[in-house]
Amino acid sequence: MSVSQQILEFCDLLAESASNAISDIVGTEEAFRTVYVGADGTDTKLIDDVSEKAIIEILKADGRSIRLLSEELGEVVFGDDPEFTIILDPIDGTYNVANDIPFYGISIAIGTPDLSSTYFGYVRNLANGDTFYAESGKGAYFNDKRISHSKCSSLNDFCVSLYGYRKNVERTVDLCKNVRRIRIFGSVSLELCYVASGRLDAFVDVRGSLRLVDVAAGKLIIEESGGIVTDGDGNTLKLKDSVINPVYMVASNGCAHSDILKLVMR
Repeated sequence: MSVSQQILEFCDLLAESASNAISDIVGTEEAFRTVYVGADGTDTKLIDDVSEKAIIEILKADGRSIRLLSEELGEVVFGDDPEFTIILDPIDGTYNVANDIPFYGISIAIGTPDLSSTYFGYVRNLANGDTFYAESGKGAYFNDKRISHSKCSSLNDFCVSLYGYRKNVERTVDLCKNVRRIRIFGSVSLELCYVASGRLDAFVDVRGSLRLVDVAAGKLIIEESGGIVTDGDGNTLKLKDSVINPVYMVASNGCAHSDILKLVMR
């Protein structure tokens, strides 16, 4: 069962507009210049702003009534009666793109106007065009090929993306002692997709700083690949309709999920 070609092409259009807009400032000091404080309370860099503005121009020209939740501007509504909501992180991996590290992307999730459900997730690495996407009930894909999570079952053999530096670092120590490898790439949405495609076995963030825009697309892609996503206590991860509310997150292939939770439990 293939995903909706119309939605996929729409996401491709948004990603391509962002990629074209930022091309001249990738790898420059100017890209990392702070231009304002975003809706999520963090600094918005010039390259974030440029990407978001390019996408907004596409949405304005689309003609449909759309609700947008974006990391930088927050909530924006085009028209009077939104048909759907877009959850957007215009640049995930801002430090990477400003320093020409080729691991940064755009994250797009699409759901109902009230976000009672999210039915499409899309993440593209803007450095090389690698594209991950999923539609609810129709599986997950990488560059148009169906993907699934890794089959590694022993935590001692796991390769894990682990975020716990500075804040709550003590909660990461035991996990570090019990896995084979730790990797931190600097773009959460892409790292979630690496779990979905079996390149990583798990993703763990104990900082409590992730938000809806960071993980909405990746969460759906992992779930459609057969993986598991929970909060830090093992409960179903519920994403609130806001760019502000932070979450703890554990995502994995499901084979040793409970073991990970025991090691990082608050």
